[in-house]
Amino acid sequence: MTLPKDGKLLRIFIGENDKYEKMPLYEWIVRKAREEGLAGATVLRGLEGYGAHSRLHTAKILRLSADLPIVIEIIDAEEKIEAFLPLIDDAISEGLATVEKVEVRFYRAGEKPD
Repeated sequence: MTLPKDGKLLRIFIGENDKYEKMPLYEWIVRKAREEGLAGATVLRGLEGYGAHSRLHTAKILRLSADLPIVIEIIDAEEKIEAFLPLIDDAISEGLATVEKVEVRFYRAGEKPD
């Protein structure tokens, strides 16, 4: 698969405890992205953050049950990102999604492991 030089980055901000169809929402989004043939997805777990409710979420030792911030990043062609957004919209009851222009320098896979 090749990506155009002028791509788009979809960045989704949700909570670690968010669920959809009885699974963590971030897992559901990554699986949906793979099912739709998007180039790839990465999930990042934040140490601290807050969102629309201004409630602080932190990984500090005294708050072991914290609902930490999760960021999902997906880069692909603009058409594929725009087609993907409506597929996940209803699954995200709280969160933020942004789309940014990116310049793709390379997208390559190494040899498949034996």
